[in-house]
Amino acid sequence: MAWLVWIGTAIASIGLIMLGYCISAAVRAKRTNLEDAAMRARLQRIVAINMAALMLSVIGLMCVVMGVFLS
Repeated sequence: MAWLVWIGTAIASIGLIMLGYCISAAVRAKRTNLEDAAMRARLQRIVAINMAALMLSVIGLMCVVMGVFLS
């Protein structure tokens, strides 16, 4: 089951990269002086990506744990 550990690591890494993107996108959005409605729209999109990234990270970590237990 070593392959499950490597697949989980790849999935978790993709999730972490997406989290880094969310952080940088939020910082860029804060630096631009947008109106309230435009800022809300941009942050809602970032929050949706953030939730997907967290889900990928959790699924990847679960795969790693299952791979370790089954090995």
